[in-house]
Amino acid sequence: MRNVMWKGELFGTIDLDSLKGIAGLYGVGPIEGLAGELLIADGECFQSRVVSESEMKVTASFDAKAPFFVYSVVNEWKIFDIPEEARDIRAIELFLDSITIKASRPFVFRIEGIAESGSIHVVNLAPGSKVSNPDEAHQGQINYPLNNEAVEITGFFSTEHKAVFTHHDTFMHMHLITPNRKKMGHIDALRLAPGSWKLWLPMSIF
Repeated sequence: MRNVMWKGELFGTIDLDSLKGIAGLYGVGPIEGLAGELLIADGECFQSRVVSESEMKVTASFDAKAPFFVYSVVNEWKIFDIPEEARDIRAIELFLDSITIKASRPFVFRIEGIAESGSIHVVNLAPGSKVSNPDEAHQGQINYPLNNEAVEITGFFSTEHKAVFTHHDTFMHMHLITPNRKKMGHIDALRLAPGSWKLWLPMSIF
């Protein structure tokens, strides 16, 4: 991520087609050129691209490259209830940290439930753009609101990888997709509907 944001290395370094057919695969990242978002959930790859300020296009395809991409394979999960008080991004981060303090890190996690409110973005850099800082990298990015919508989240947690695969101000990098596959993007804000959420963590980290 650092090389993309500060060095402008927007070219694809990983061909997602090379990850096709791997059961239990989960991953997140941007499309090369910062032209959209990528999500792999249980071996299925989704791409999202901006259509307009109110619309995106989500397609299921491994035909993409990414300048950076974090991924992991999980075949067995442990399910947790999320406490009522852990309803926003910071509270979820603290909860994850507290229950995995002795676990192996970094790790992938899944959350499913209802987003009471929130927003996701899809990067949308103009072709041929040059990038030397995060503000330039986010030019053209479109934010899309969430309002009482079912969502499926794939995220990665690490206290050691800021600016590598998480942003500098968080231990998490999360993408979500809606069950109808109409929305998919990077989570910027999130407020969970109380009592609606389940958390999945890999059995292998405990």
